[in-house]
Amino acid sequence: MSTDNQNLGAGHRVRAAVVLLSGGLDSATALAIARSEGYACHALSVAYGQRHAAELAAAARVASALGALEHRLMQVDLAGIGGSALTDATIAVPVEPSQGIPVTYVPARNTILLALALGWAEVLGARDIFIGVNAVDYSGYPDCRAEFVRAFEELARLATRAGVEGFGTRIRAPLLTLGKADIIREGVRLGVDFGLTVSCYQADESGAACGRCDACRLRRAGFEAAGVADPTPYRYDAHPSMGR
Repeated sequence: MSTDNQNLGAGHRVRAAVVLLSGGLDSATALAIARSEGYACHALSVAYGQRHAAELAAAARVASALGALEHRLMQVDLAGIGGSALTDATIAVPVEPSQGIPVTYVPARNTILLALALGWAEVLGARDIFIGVNAVDYSGYPDCRAEFVRAFEELARLATRAGVEGFGTRIRAPLLTLGKADIIREGVRLGVDFGLTVSCYQADESGAACGRCDACRLRRAGFEAAGVADPTPYRYDAHPSMGR
């Protein structure tokens, strides 16, 4: 019997959801939202060859702290494709704001991650997938926009047995139109410990942040705007304006 239909006492049924969990503050908040809505959450993290692999340890911490029913780690070799500063060590992570889509964009990443989540959701009988994409305070990645989310949901309807049989999968992006400060406030309200998360594109093995990359700038500005103390550990060489 699938988790989606599992009885938990008289008259009660659990709704299962797959939650993509990178280990950053956005995905942690998305997991907290899914839990607050009563979902039994199956957290999925993906080791895709990212240079900031410390986020995977952070994802495990977050999944445990927020009560995920299960946390699964899958492997995909996006470093074999390259083309991104996050998967190719020969491409420098920018430390200054750039115009257009930055080199930290990973080609087709969210398409691939959602495809993995979709397959697992179908096996679980879960009809909802949560992803922490955001199109307000973000780096301009094309796979973080509402158009992409809608298109993937339609793909899921057409490409799966569940969809063809009338049990479509919803792609839930609850942070899509929120600014970073609002995401942080929502996470705080739901009890997220942001000190467990890692956002930096070039975090060291311990998770200490560089304080200079785009992810660090957005994170720091979000905490400042939210009026919440930034729990991020910064490396000794972090830019002074970003704190330590």
